Amino acid sequence: MPIKEKLKNLSQHPGVYQMLDKNQQVIYIGKAKNLKKRVSSYFSKQHSDGKTRALVANIKDFEVIVTATETQALLLENELIKQYKPRYNILLKDAKSYPYIYITNDKHPRVSFYRGQKNKDYQFFGPYPSAHVVRDSLAILKKIFKVRQCTNSVYRSRSRPCLEYQIGLCTAPCVGKISDENYAQDVAMMSLFLSGKGKETLDKVSDKMQQASIDLDFELAAHYRDQLIGLRTIQEQHSSQSMSDMDVVSIVEKEGVHAVEVLFVRSGKQIGQDCIFPKHAKGKPSKEVLSAFLPLYYLGKDTPKKLLLSEKLIDRTLIASALDTKIIDTPQKDKRHFLKIATLTAEENLKQHLISRFTKRSQLMQLQKTLNLSSLPNTMECFDISHTMGEATTASCVVFEKGLPKVSKYRQFNIKDITPGDDYAAMNQAVFRRYSRLLKEDKPLPDVVFIDGGLGQLNQA
Repeated sequence: MPIKEKLKNLSQHPGVYQMLDKNQQVIYIGKAKNLKKRVSSYFSKQHSDGKTRALVANIKDFEVIVTATETQALLLENELIKQYKPRYNILLKDAKSYPYIYITNDKHPRVSFYRGQKNKDYQFFGPYPSAHVVRDSLAILKKIFKVRQCTNSVYRSRSRPCLEYQIGLCTAPCVGKISDENYAQDVAMMSLFLSGKGKETLDKVSDKMQQASIDLDFELAAHYRDQLIGLRTIQEQHSSQSMSDMDVVSIVEKEGVHAVEVLFVRSGKQIGQDCIFPKHAKGKPSKEVLSAFLPLYYLGKDTPKKLLLSEKLIDRTLIASALDTKIIDTPQKDKRHFLKIATLTAEENLKQHLISRFTKRSQLMQLQKTLNLSSLPNTMECFDISHTMGEATTASCVVFEKGLPKVSKYRQFNIKDITPGDDYAAMNQAVFRRYSRLLKEDKPLPDVVFIDGGLGQLNQA
C-alpha cells in the first residue's frame, strides 16, 4: 500500500514506528504520543536537517506497534533500538555515544549520567536511547533509593546536609545521616533494580522491611516501606517488566477477515511482533481460527514456556500438550497490558490490510474500465529490457495477482543471438519464450500484459 494511503488511516494511539528501506530493513525507530501526527510529519513538510532528509529519502514503508501509554512506547523504543541498531537512530543523534547510568566505586558510591569511554572500575547500565530517558530514570532512582547524585567535590565539601536531604531525595552519607552498611544496601538494591531484576529487588526490600520491624527499627522499616511502594509503582507504570518469556497472541476479525497479532516477550521485554492474516477463514469464529493457527505457527519451532491468548479455546489442553507450553487466557494484572497492546496492534494492522485490499480492488476496477475488459484483471505481467552498453542484454517479467506482486512467479531471460542494443528483438524474444512455454505447459495466460517501452517494443510483443 502507498505510504500516503497508510497515513490517512493510521492510529492516533501512542506507539512505536519503524521506518523501512527498499529491502524492508529497519533504518529508524521512534516513539510517538500520537502515531498519525508523528509519522505524518516526516512526509508532510520540508526538513532543514540534511540527515533527516537523507532518512526520509530512504523510507519506502513503515510499520507501527500500538501501545497503551506513552511510557510503554518509550520503553519499547529503547528495546527495539538495542535489538535492530538502525543506522539512522545513530546518524540522527548529535554524533555522541549512547548514554549510560553508572555507579562509582567510592566509599559512598554515587549514581549519575555518563557518555564516553567506560571506566572499568564502575558499574554501567544501558545503553539508553536518549539523554532524557537517563535523566527520567535518575529522577525515579533518587525518589526510591535516595543514593547520592552529587559530584565528589560537592560531597567532600559538605559539613551539614544539603537541600536534597531536606526534601527526602538523599540520605546524606556525606555527614553520617545513614550508616555505611545501610547505604551500601541501598546501592546494592539499586544496582539489582537497574540490572532488570525487579522481582528479586522487591523480595529483598520486603524482607529487609520485615526484619527492621522485628528489630523495632521503625524508622528504617519506614524507609524500606517507601522504597517498596516506589518500586511497585514503577513496575505498574513501566509494565513491560513481566517476569518470563512468553508470546502474546490476539485475534481480531472484521468483514470476514481475521488478523492474528503475535507479540514476542523475552525476559519481560517486548522485543518484536508478527502479524498474520490466515487464509480460508472467512465465516469461521475467531476461536476456531486461533485453534487452527497455533499448531501451524508453532510446531517445529522453539515455543516459549507461556502463550497468552485473547480467546478461551475449547481444545486448549490438547494444544498446550502438543506445543509443550502453558496457555493463559485469563491473565493477571501484570500481563494484561501485553494483551491490550497485541489487540490494539492487531486492529491497526487489520484496518490497514482492509484499506489496502479495498484500494487494490478500486485500482483494478479503474483499469478494467480504462481497458474495457469484461472482468477484473486478476493476473497481469510486465516486461522490460536492460543491457550494459548493448552487452549482457536481459529481459525481466514481473507478475501481479489481484493487484499484488507475486515474486515467486517473477522470471528473468538472458537474451541471445540478437544485434547488441536491439531492444525490439530482445522484447520479441522474451515475450515469445514466456508465452510459448505457458501454452506448451497448458498454463493460463495473463489477463493483461504491459510492455515497458514505445510503439516499437509494443509492436514486437
